[in-house]
Amino acid sequence: MPAAPVLTGYYRYTDIWFDWSKVLPNQGDRFPLKAALAHDSIVHPDHPLHVDGVTGVRLYIGQLHTGEIRLLFSSAQVDYIRYWLHALDMTKSIIPLPYSDCLLTNSELKNVSTVVYKDGTALRKAVKDIDKINKRLKGSDPLLRTRREFFERVRTFWVEKKGVWCAMDFEGWERDHQVITEFGWRLIRWEDGKEVEEHGHLIVDEYQKYRNTQYVHDHRYDYTFGDSEILNRASFQERICDLVASLDRYGPVFLVFHDNNQDIKYLRSPMVSAPLDGLSYLLPDTIPNDGLYVIDTADLFAGLEGSTTNNKKSLDTVCKQMQIPTKFLHNAGNDAYFTLEVVKSMASGNTLDIQREERWPNQSNGVQVQFNKADDATGNDDDDDDGIYPEGTTFNGENGNSDVDEL
Repeated sequence: MPAAPVLTGYYRYTDIWFDWSKVLPNQGDRFPLKAALAHDSIVHPDHPLHVDGVTGVRLYIGQLHTGEIRLLFSSAQVDYIRYWLHALDMTKSIIPLPYSDCLLTNSELKNVSTVVYKDGTALRKAVKDIDKINKRLKGSDPLLRTRREFFERVRTFWVEKKGVWCAMDFEGWERDHQVITEFGWRLIRWEDGKEVEEHGHLIVDEYQKYRNTQYVHDHRYDYTFGDSEILNRASFQERICDLVASLDRYGPVFLVFHDNNQDIKYLRSPMVSAPLDGLSYLLPDTIPNDGLYVIDTADLFAGLEGSTTNNKKSLDTVCKQMQIPTKFLHNAGNDAYFTLEVVKSMASGNTLDIQREERWPNQSNGVQVQFNKADDATGNDDDDDDGIYPEGTTFNGENGNSDVDEL
């Protein structure tokens, strides 16, 4: 007969810490297990679960389909502990696994990501904090739960170092949104586990005379990360289309935008007509081998700060709140550069709730940051990235009355 399949997954930290030892048939095995799982013991560099290069203990954070989170051991960790205890003659026999009902399989979790606790104090605090967070999440806004799931999924994908993440930004003339004046991009991919980066900035030659002056500063010639290229319209279109088409050779393609709506319209416009077949706004459960996906930093940040509104913050505001220095926003190349920097900072950081507390200590009610009015400003300052114009503003060209040649 074929061997029964081995079921793997995750165990709740609290089940392992509080309950596993209580149900062991041999009472003499209970103390060694509790000692091995003690908070100050498990973070020690000599502990059997220690991972080289990691200070403390590496565990897991899993999100249930209800939106609640759980601190987890992997089934491999639990299995290793029981064999290790017996190998050192600390238990009379290999202690039995916890009840199978305690095991959470991948189908029961929306996503799982790693988390590191450097010392016993941090681990104790995490157990208490997670309980508080889950109490606040019960009955919470579905939009918040969706954003939290999106945030953790992006983190999980980023650490895989697979595919390519490419931020893009367009600038258009403020009097006619059909007139594209600039394009900028920045991408990160990996070779042998090391980041490889490219970035650039293109200016449309025919539209150099069309300058923004009323609503935002025109920083067209202030690209900070290299030399801008001035191209005619045909070459501008060709370069962008070639860029988009070339990305899939690296595997899955994650196109990164800050508030993606207008930039995707530009990519689909007759002036660009980029190849976007199969573009998806939904991320799969696990990192794919191919495909084209949208990552929106405005949504990502909303998940981190715990926002339950549809008001998306500008790139300028997000960078200020994340303490990422910027210069000459509203240059398409600079905007693309800082947009990817925002993703990199969040996606390479700790899990959502830990990261939120690290960034804004004592400013959270458990799931939402309480910014003061000055920090939370989303007004249209000179370098604001939104391109938000006063309500009721109209533009030539939107009703077919363009001031330039038909595009």
